[in-house]
Amino acid sequence: MSYVFLAIAGGAIGLAIGWLVRDNKGKSDINSAEAKAEKIIKEAESKEQDVLLRAKDKAVKILEEARLEEKKALEEMKRQRDELFERENTFSQKLIEIDEQKTRVEESRKKAEEELQRLEELKLEETKKLEEVAGLTEAEAMERILKLVEDRNRDAVLSRMRKLDEQSQEEIDRKAKNILAVAVQRQAASHVQETTTSHLELPSDEMKGRIIGREGRNIKAIENLTGCELVVDETPGMITISGFSPIRRQVAKRALEKLIEDGRIHPGRIEEAVMEAKRELALDMKKAGEDALYEMGISVADVDPKLVQILGRMKYRTSFGQNALLHSLEVAKLSVAIGEQLGADMHVCRVGGLFHDIGKAVDHDLQGGHPELGYQILKKFGYPEEIYYQSIGHHEDKPKTLEAVIIKAADAISGARPGARKDSFELYVKRLEQLEETVQSFPGIEKVYAIQAGREVRVFVNPSEVDDLEAEKLARDIASKLEQELKYPGEIRVTLIREKRVTEFAR
Repeated sequence: MSYVFLAIAGGAIGLAIGWLVRDNKGKSDINSAEAKAEKIIKEAESKEQDVLLRAKDKAVKILEEARLEEKKALEEMKRQRDELFERENTFSQKLIEIDEQKTRVEESRKKAEEELQRLEELKLEETKKLEEVAGLTEAEAMERILKLVEDRNRDAVLSRMRKLDEQSQEEIDRKAKNILAVAVQRQAASHVQETTTSHLELPSDEMKGRIIGREGRNIKAIENLTGCELVVDETPGMITISGFSPIRRQVAKRALEKLIEDGRIHPGRIEEAVMEAKRELALDMKKAGEDALYEMGISVADVDPKLVQILGRMKYRTSFGQNALLHSLEVAKLSVAIGEQLGADMHVCRVGGLFHDIGKAVDHDLQGGHPELGYQILKKFGYPEEIYYQSIGHHEDKPKTLEAVIIKAADAISGARPGARKDSFELYVKRLEQLEETVQSFPGIEKVYAIQAGREVRVFVNPSEVDDLEAEKLARDIASKLEQELKYPGEIRVTLIREKRVTEFAR
């Protein structure tokens, strides 16, 4: 039991000692924390003092700068006020001087008016005295003097008037001739007479036989598809393409060139070559139209592509043997050259001159004269009246506008040049066109070609509309109508072709 009591007493003593040790350590930690807190507070107070000092210095500096700026602004305002005051003084002085000058001028004007009035009074007094002395009024005296002068110089005045009239007319004629001479000289161009034949060189005479084909089937196919006649004579390395239409001759020539280059010559390939030639010719006509516009300085973008194509067709159209496109270009250039000297509208002269004969590009396909067709074409494509009027204006006796008169004169100059036109060729072409139109009027006909200078006409009919018996009757009717309506030397051979072609594809 004593041991238990000792253990309890020892534990109590240990607890007391532990509590004392802990109490002392806690007091030590508290003292250390208070010291640190006091140190932090002192450091914060020190930094606060530094911040306040720096802020105060900066505020003082800002105030000093503001005072300096204010001082400068006040000085500038004072300077401007002084300048304004000085200008006001100067302006006031000038106003005073102007008022004084105005007063002096007004006084001078009044003095001048008084002097003029006095002179008029003196003049009237003098006139009255003269009338009293002469016994005539001023009007009577003037009339008597003029009559006397007129009687004495009547013949001289009339002679002078006639001389002036003659000189004026001579001067007008001289200026007109000078304008035309300058215009023609600036646009002088060579001219190649159009013919009805084209020539194609062959690489060898052996090629002639291949073009003719077995029993002439190749040459017949070419003639049937193009409407031209191929003349194979004894001329070495040469074949002649005959036809009144330049477009047909060009198609035939291009097709032959393709066949010769390819080497395969048979009816099937001939048909393909003709189709390719027609497509290429369409592109060539479009390019010819674009080149013509470029040559005249007209933007291609401003012209409808269809109208460009129609203009290019004129490259293969002739008028009395003269190339229609070259004639149109020449008329446009002459119109511009004359219009420059007469002060006309250059745009109307340029565009109207180029398109004045545009109706000739389609008069083979449509009914009506080329002036009316050209008028309708240009009106359809949205051109103003002063331009589409040129199509008919250059055929009128008295054109309504200055530009139409100029284009009419330019058209006459271009057509009247030596060698420019040939009437016999135009009449020949018109006869062949009339021959084709007469045959084309029958129903069931697809294509008509006049060949051999109009001595033969080849007619292609639609096999589904015309049978063999009707074909024979149609040929007789065509021959009978030609005999009744046309006048021609010799005879015309009517060849009617009816062939049925069936095409199918194996897939």
